[in-house]
Amino acid sequence: MRAEIVKRIARECGFDLSGVASADPPEDFARYQAWVAQGFAGEMRYLTDRRSDIRRDVRHLLPSARSVICVGKLYNREPAPAAPGHGIVARYAWGRDYHELLRRGLEELARRLREIEPFESKICVDTAPILERTLARQAGLGWIGKNTCLIHEPMGSWFFLGELITSLALDADTPPPDRCGTCTRCIDACPTQALVPAGDGFGAGFNLDARRCISYFTIELRGPIPEEHRRDIGELVLGCDICQDVCPWNARAPISDAFDSVDGAPELAACSRLSEDEFQSRFAGSALSRPKYSGFLRNVAIAMGNSGLEHFHEPLEALSRHPDPLVAEHAQWALKRLDESVQP
Repeated sequence: MRAEIVKRIARECGFDLSGVASADPPEDFARYQAWVAQGFAGEMRYLTDRRSDIRRDVRHLLPSARSVICVGKLYNREPAPAAPGHGIVARYAWGRDYHELLRRGLEELARRLREIEPFESKICVDTAPILERTLARQAGLGWIGKNTCLIHEPMGSWFFLGELITSLALDADTPPPDRCGTCTRCIDACPTQALVPAGDGFGAGFNLDARRCISYFTIELRGPIPEEHRRDIGELVLGCDICQDVCPWNARAPISDAFDSVDGAPELAACSRLSEDEFQSRFAGSALSRPKYSGFLRNVAIAMGNSGLEHFHEPLEALSRHPDPLVAEHAQWALKRLDESVQP
């Protein structure tokens, strides 16, 4: 089977990007190991436990693997208008869970390719233990920028990635050149300086130190957010797009309507009053459920504290008496922060 046929069918299955990488062990696995060794994964144990070594070779997932078909689906939206009293949600989380949509597309791709030639396969969407950005780069989908996102010329970095590991022998694509040049906008714009020089012995480049990343704080971290970084979070309730917003390659990124919209700028006071059942009902099937109920209220409290809006005293007072100590402590911090910002 020719790779051109695979890419044509991938487009017909709804993918904006597609390419082919070899199933051989990725060249930069050692760099991933160095990233883990430096502690940059924080408390994301799924990146550091026994699954970390599986990322060395996709044949741990499919022993007959010879090629990996990599796809990308655009999720860019028009930025949500700024509104006083509302939080900010990263664009990837505005729609319903993307995992199922990508999986369905990859299942359709596999089905149609099997009409041409039989093969074994394994579908991976985000959660599988593989180095998907590395594979996407090797498949020609883009380069890995200084913000550590995969960047495609000219469509930018707003892509969900998925993979179809196959036993097919397909011609692999060529990685594109790195086109970040001397630009440092993402590094300069990061409020918490989470993008740090690699310093891992594998050449120039930058790493993401998750222990300083707002997305990590608001999504992955289950405990208290370090106090020294709470002001930097601003009114972000879930995730952070700053390093992508400032990237010149995203200036003309296309807009996608592939995903159902969920509120990208939730009203903070209303969110603070949600019961756990209401939270589950409102955000089921959305990435907003990822930090769980207590983590979500923790994030809402910080956003209210950073807003400078005096009318948030009442909802923060209520959260400061919340039975969950995590929520109560962050609400108490937010009250002090609010008092500082509204004093004459």
